Amino acid sequence: MVRRTIPTLVLLVALTACSATIPSDPDDTLDRVTGGILRVGVSPSPPWTDLPDGPDGEPAGTEVELVEEFASTIDSEVQWATGGEEELIGQLERGELDLVIGGLTARSPWAEKAALTYRYTETTGPDGAKELHVMAAPMGENAFLVELEGFLLEKDL
Repeated sequence: MVRRTIPTLVLLVALTACSATIPSDPDDTLDRVTGGILRVGVSPSPPWTDLPDGPDGEPAGTEVELVEEFASTIDSEVQWATGGEEELIGQLERGELDLVIGGLTARSPWAEKAALTYRYTETTGPDGAKELHVMAAPMGENAFLVELEGFLLEKDL
């Protein structure tokens, strides 16, 4: 009896694992934003991001253009939220934002609180050091992160 039960259990576990979608989003970020609203936090960091002067203006800059182009590939509309990095990363952690941009680099102090994308471009900083630019996504939302990183890698910036 035990000889038959163990192989059956192993088979059931294997079949269950096969039905899982990988990568996945525990909070369904990619599914929610595809064809919906992509909530993006933006902090000022010209030329990457520049905030509008008035309350009705839209953010501008290199990263803003990238996000808008990414949003169009998933049929999403961008909803901007502006603020400082600490405030925006907090909103990202609480699930109030889907992405944060603002000239972040791979050396970001937020790496423990957000999933940083693979570097999408490389520049030289004022001190001559190499800067690898990234964006911040919610921790664990891997399907969303893979979709975003795939888009950024195709851009070949």
